Amino acid sequence: MLAATGVDDVLSVRFAWSPLWEAMHAVRSFYDQAAGPYHRAWHQLVADRLERVDLEPLMAVQPLKGFIPDFLTPPPRTSAPRPADQLDEVRATPPEQVERELLRCRQTLGNGRHRSIVDSYLGDPAAARDLLADRLEEVWTELLSPFWPRVRALLDRDIQERSRRLARYGLRRVLDELHPRIRWSETGLWVGDGSRARYDIGTRGLVLMPSAYLRPAVAAIVDEPWQPTIAYPARGTAELWLDRPAPPEALARLIGRTRATVLAGLDHPASTQAVAARLGISPAGASGHLLALRHAGLLSATRHGHAVLYERTGLGTDLLGGAGQ
Repeated sequence: MLAATGVDDVLSVRFAWSPLWEAMHAVRSFYDQAAGPYHRAWHQLVADRLERVDLEPLMAVQPLKGFIPDFLTPPPRTSAPRPADQLDEVRATPPEQVERELLRCRQTLGNGRHRSIVDSYLGDPAAARDLLADRLEEVWTELLSPFWPRVRALLDRDIQERSRRLARYGLRRVLDELHPRIRWSETGLWVGDGSRARYDIGTRGLVLMPSAYLRPAVAAIVDEPWQPTIAYPARGTAELWLDRPAPPEALARLIGRTRATVLAGLDHPASTQAVAARLGISPAGASGHLLALRHAGLLSATRHGHAVLYERTGLGTDLLGGAGQ
């Protein structure tokens, strides 16, 4: 796919993540052999919850090679949308749009059970929309929501790092570094998502959306009425479900276990919100620990836009390493 644009057309570029996008592709990870290995640990964590969720309706509209209805994953209107708001947006999709996108999905399905399911959806697009929205809500509530702080921290870290590089090196370099299948050329932005169609972004702008569950592929949403969106694998997905090592016991006794965990976890710059999500504590609590570590000279803070990013100083790294010996 080639999104043909002029320079002015991509000035309205923004980063965002989408809970519903993650929920849809979390379902896909159960049967997509390319994505599944990255999330086997998560599959084990949610194994006892699967009997409470009916995945087949959502699996039926997610062919491994084909069109997935865009109305189920509306591009985020804000940088950090609420799942409830996105679900309301899905449920408000006009039935004629649901029918149009389901027909397009059906054309990419074989003559199997999933095609029969989509055929049944086409008999009543409004009812199908509501059914799929309900299944998405179940996936979010039962499977993804308990682990969302960890996933969100990963997505936030990706956005923060790429935003820093945008400020330092410019948009072209950021686009070129998103994924090997994404590149900027003189004719526009090229996305190797399997489509050869050419689209004009115009003045609609562009959303760049990191994803924890989209791997190793990239995806583009370009049709009206959606804002053009490119989804790409977030950095660090391979380590998402790895258990983080406990901080050295000597350091925990010296500065407290929570602060030692904060210090040990800042291998990359992170905001207060990201640290809070990672530890499962309130932003106010995380802020108190971060400020204490900063005042001790163990962390430095750099403002980036509206966020303050914290990272270990040389002294903090030395203390962490020394306590682990």
